[in-house]
Amino acid sequence: MPENPYINAVITAGITIVFILASSYGLGAFARLVVRARGATPKRQENTFAGYFFAAPWIVGFLIFVIIPLAFSFYWSFTDYRVTSKDPAAWVGLQNYSELIFHDDSFRASIINTLYLTIVGLPLQMAVALLLAVLLNQKSYGERIFRMAFYLPVILGFNTAVLLCWRLMLNTGTGIINQIIRSFSVAFPPFGYLNRAIINLQEIVTAFFLGINNGKFNLLTKVLEGGFPADNRVPLWVQSPLWTKMSVILLMVWGCGAMMLIFLAGLNNIPKELHEAAKVDGASGWQRFWKISFPLLTPYIFYNLVVGLISSLQIFEPIFVLYRDNQPLVSSTISMVYYLWQKSFSHFEIGYGSAISWVILVIILIVTTIQFRLQDRWVKYDIY
Repeated sequence: MPENPYINAVITAGITIVFILASSYGLGAFARLVVRARGATPKRQENTFAGYFFAAPWIVGFLIFVIIPLAFSFYWSFTDYRVTSKDPAAWVGLQNYSELIFHDDSFRASIINTLYLTIVGLPLQMAVALLLAVLLNQKSYGERIFRMAFYLPVILGFNTAVLLCWRLMLNTGTGIINQIIRSFSVAFPPFGYLNRAIINLQEIVTAFFLGINNGKFNLLTKVLEGGFPADNRVPLWVQSPLWTKMSVILLMVWGCGAMMLIFLAGLNNIPKELHEAAKVDGASGWQRFWKISFPLLTPYIFYNLVVGLISSLQIFEPIFVLYRDNQPLVSSTISMVYYLWQKSFSHFEIGYGSAISWVILVIILIVTTIQFRLQDRWVKYDIY
């Protein structure tokens, strides 16, 4: 290959195009031979060739980038494979899974942390999304601007630049979030008392979960002995293990725009006649929401619950950007996927990392299956 990077890029692009065309033609020709062997008419053969020819880039890409890596990952999960070692992958059978499930305290801690983010963060995320959807469903001036503003975090996503901005905003001393909390606490003392109460409750709950992780409740005892927080206390978002999970949950709530749009679509699909009839009968706004809107929103709640749960169980980017270079805090917020990255791409234990990925897949499948089995008990698909 030439040393010029631009020429290398052009050659690589050309080889890619040739490969796509060749694989597309080959798959189309193979499909045509199959239907010809089944006695299809020439017209059917040509239609089959054309269909598979244009679908081939996706099919081939799915095989190369999904099926084949899955097969290798499944095989490596039964081996001791380290990319830094010159030795080939050694077959160890179920040893990786046995070590992971019964002996790996770090993986157990990652499961507990992920469950905390899911149990606490996901309901908050869905509640805020539903609240925003109800507010934006009211016809008012500037409605589209507000919709765009609340959906903007979804467009920005959890990319590094955005998360670094959040890291600056969450700084204890100079961060804008704590500056706002201090200002409100001084200007409105009841807000300051509420803030301190929330800080106390949050630190007690998190200290309890951290105690479950390491089997020691020294931190919980210290928090309880400290009593009610002082007047000048603010959340220690990215400086204390008691607040690392809550900072990630805050980012989850901030990115609830996609759920908000789903709820907004559900609210728009509810027949107005139902609300008008209830209003004539004297039902209040809360009664109309709870008795009419909420039951008819259950399919949308179920969808957001399934997608949100899968996303929460795979959360990675906020933890990686906020705490990767702060190792004392990583253990307090490490998730299953972060632990997978740590073992695979930091320690280069590909075999063990592959086992982690398959355990995560099984957990997600089990949780999703349970959700679908239970949906008939609370999801209402019929309007009348």
